[in-house]
Amino acid sequence: MTRCILFGTIAAAAGAAALLAAPAARADAVADFYKGKQLTILIGYGAGGGYDTTTRVVARHLSKHIPGNPTIVPQNMPGAGSMKVANFLYNAAPKDGSSLGVFAASTALEPLFGNDKAKFDPRKFDWIGSMHQDTASLAIWNGGGQGVTTLDDALRLKKEGKLKEILFGSTSPAAITSQHPLVLKNYFDLPIKVIYGYKGTKAISLAMQNGEVHASGGMFESSVKGAFRDMVDSGKLKIMVQFGPDKAVPFFGGATRLYDRLKKPEDRQVMDVIFRQTQLARPLAAPPGAPKERVAALRKALMDTMKDPALIADGKRIKVDFAPMSGDEAQALIEKFYATPPALIAQAKTLIGRK
Repeated sequence: MTRCILFGTIAAAAGAAALLAAPAARADAVADFYKGKQLTILIGYGAGGGYDTTTRVVARHLSKHIPGNPTIVPQNMPGAGSMKVANFLYNAAPKDGSSLGVFAASTALEPLFGNDKAKFDPRKFDWIGSMHQDTASLAIWNGGGQGVTTLDDALRLKKEGKLKEILFGSTSPAAITSQHPLVLKNYFDLPIKVIYGYKGTKAISLAMQNGEVHASGGMFESSVKGAFRDMVDSGKLKIMVQFGPDKAVPFFGGATRLYDRLKKPEDRQVMDVIFRQTQLARPLAAPPGAPKERVAALRKALMDTMKDPALIADGKRIKVDFAPMSGDEAQALIEKFYATPPALIAQAKTLIGRK
């Protein structure tokens, strides 16, 4: 009897030791993989814009939170409103945890809107998390040459028969720099035209200053407070309309809130499909099939980085705020969007100019 108890005690102790050793072994395996390696983060937009600025400042602090401390290399890959990165990440990037991508939440929903150029299923990405949750807006330069500083101004001039065409710069039809102006065009019947081909909001801002276009979508609160703060403070760049689903952003001042101008209560659900995406404002994803222990380590590393005092200090220096979302939350949000009833998706597609 004593021998049975002794053997049972030894077996239990061995089992407990094995359970304790398993996480350590997994951590060691992750560290062994990343040690001396390069971790590439592909950025779906050009240099100098909000996605680029946020990703690069986070990348400076991410390595020390990843077991093995790999060298982090941010790399710009602009194209098709960040769809170039999403397609590459899904179909061509290494699936071993050495490549990550940053692309727009609107791009992640392109398959939902029937875009056959989107060669991916966003539900199969391993979402590492989001560096920020944000609120989008449209901004207009010098009143568009006709004194338009808010959506209400545009609606008043339209009613008076005085509103001239407003030109918006955009990267591509898949980007919110296209989708959000087209919502105004189609919902309020405004004379808006979107000009494509710019590499990001920085390039669009230069086009506004040069008189090529009047306005830009895709102006996140974080970008306006950071990269575009001086233009706003000068009074030349005005926030024309804000798209927060739940509340107005005080920093956007007197900018009209779209949700306060909806014609019918049921329109809110349709608008949510388009504008609630910004809760996933700066997402970071891994290709499908990356080893689970590496995905888990990267998810933890991102959340630890977002709490790092050094990152927070860097963010204050360049006027970038962080409001992260975990990988599990990001994955759940994507699933929620893809559970949207088809009738609502059809209405949203019409508003953003899709057939």
